[in-house]
Amino acid sequence: MTNRHGSLPAQGRSWAQIKSEMESLAENDFDWRAGRLGVYVFNAGEDVRTVARDAYSMFISENGLGPAAFPSLRRMEDEVVGFGLSLLEAPEDACGDMTSGGTESILMAVKTCRDWWRAQGETERTEIVAPHSAHPAFNKAAEYLGLTVTRVPVAADFTADTDAMAVAVNDRTMMVVGSAPCFPFGVIDGIEQLSTLALERNLWLHVDACVGGYFAPFARMNGINLPPFDFALPGVRSMSADLHKYGYAAKGASTVFYRSGELREHQLFRFGDWPTGEMATPTLAGTRPGGAIAAAWAVMNYLGQEGYQSKAQTVIETREKYERGLEAIGGFQFWGRHQLGLLAFGSDEFDMFAVAEGMRDRGWMSAGLRQPKGMHLMLSPGHAEVADEYLSDMAAVVTEVRSGDRVAVAGGGSRYS
Repeated sequence: MTNRHGSLPAQGRSWAQIKSEMESLAENDFDWRAGRLGVYVFNAGEDVRTVARDAYSMFISENGLGPAAFPSLRRMEDEVVGFGLSLLEAPEDACGDMTSGGTESILMAVKTCRDWWRAQGETERTEIVAPHSAHPAFNKAAEYLGLTVTRVPVAADFTADTDAMAVAVNDRTMMVVGSAPCFPFGVIDGIEQLSTLALERNLWLHVDACVGGYFAPFARMNGINLPPFDFALPGVRSMSADLHKYGYAAKGASTVFYRSGELREHQLFRFGDWPTGEMATPTLAGTRPGGAIAAAWAVMNYLGQEGYQSKAQTVIETREKYERGLEAIGGFQFWGRHQLGLLAFGSDEFDMFAVAEGMRDRGWMSAGLRQPKGMHLMLSPGHAEVADEYLSDMAAVVTEVRSGDRVAVAGGGSRYS
């Protein structure tokens, strides 16, 4: 009988053989080191990657589940959380934890909010009101936790329509959401208006800064005039911010923050009715990789404020170069006002899906947009070196699409006429 699942090799192989096969498996991956990928990877340079890799390796076997056994990890996590809180204008009593990524950070914030309302006797508070641009993780959290999400269409400038969100709020609403910035369009929502709404209606405001939490503070230090978005606004009760994005840490590493320790108490899980006594975990995971904690701590100390400011400046200048280049090609329009590292653009003149497929055929990959149709770039310092090449290829592809030589094919791919 054939085993359709495959079998573990009867004998082990040498590392040289295994490494060679792994390199072969990766041959069809997009080359992020060469700046060909506009999503998923944040390339701050080989020196930063070396720090993250070596720090991860040093603590590859240590487990964040056991802070008594590994006080080093507890200290590093505490310091990483402290760095983030200071960047986000948090009050003295604010606190937080590291998680595996933005989805877990958001899920923990939603769970904490739900349980806080339950502790107030408000068991009917089961609804989240969010802009249409908010991350799907809010719906994932709601599905896991037995909640609902009402998504409100965004305003003409692609930010959250805060007036429409206020209308959508009702007696069942437990949380309102804003992004700083949102992933699809790279724009910062009107967090100040949402803060006022949260205070007036006694609502929990969560700010999803998974993209911008470790970028926007440094852009602000560099003189970029950003709208307020963090704990400086009194209505903000929790925030999420990813270290493995513009914190340039190894994956997976994120942070979730709360305005006070009293709020965070509702995040914690405790259980004692089993043979080994009480088990307590702060986040969803039990075992947590020590390497992710160590790598985040090492990179943050390696770069420091000056290093992060320099990286932020490079990314912003690179985004501006891409914008100028796209404007010079012509036919493009930008979805929203971009101030950080994300760039969302489309066209009323030609088919953006055909353009995206043409760029993919030339070895470039980025996220796509469907509402409205467009493309999306999440830029990092490594993209500065390939901006001219990207724009040159983009100009060639647009020429093909304009002439009708390239058209999009339903279901993906592209063809030439």
